[in-house]
Amino acid sequence: MQAFQLHTGRVAPLNRANVDTDQIIPKQFLKRIERSGYGQFLFYDWRYLADGKPDPSFILNHPRYAGASVLVAGRNFGCGSSREHAPWALQDYGFRAIIAPSFADIFATNCTKNGLLPVVLSDPEVAKLLLNASQFEGYFVTVDLEKREVRDQSGFLAHFEIDDFKRKFLLEGLDDIGLTLQHEPDITAYERGRKTFATPAST
Repeated sequence: MQAFQLHTGRVAPLNRANVDTDQIIPKQFLKRIERSGYGQFLFYDWRYLADGKPDPSFILNHPRYAGASVLVAGRNFGCGSSREHAPWALQDYGFRAIIAPSFADIFATNCTKNGLLPVVLSDPEVAKLLLNASQFEGYFVTVDLEKREVRDQSGFLAHFEIDDFKRKFLLEGLDDIGLTLQHEPDITAYERGRKTFATPAST
């Protein structure tokens, strides 16, 4: 898993509350067996018109937000079904951090287990970021996991909380398997020392 310590990126403002996982990655695109390739389907029903052409009114189709890697959104982001494909799609599109006043619990957990950082800020702080990203072309913020803060070059500074265990996962680039492998010597020693039992012969 890709580690996350500090990231500076262009901000895309998605000023919508209750964005559910079926909008993030619609169910018809969940047939792939890989974790990659979902970015092209991110927010599909909002990004594309009925004829398959990009909808010019949708925020991510605006040229000024091309290459955005920090998404700022409204409350309860990632609600709905628990599909892990949602953070996969956001990551594959290019996002490294999502900032919102609140997240659905399972979605937030899936994010941290895949190297995507969900940042909870207050409503006024999120409103300020949404306004700045809408008003200023090429608006960038720095998300600093070490210091637990979000800042820009114009004086905006906000601190956020994150569970210490999840923070460790992200800082060190660990998923559940990676965490287990940190104890590989102990696991190996245990396996060598435990009793083995012969498999009964089949009749």
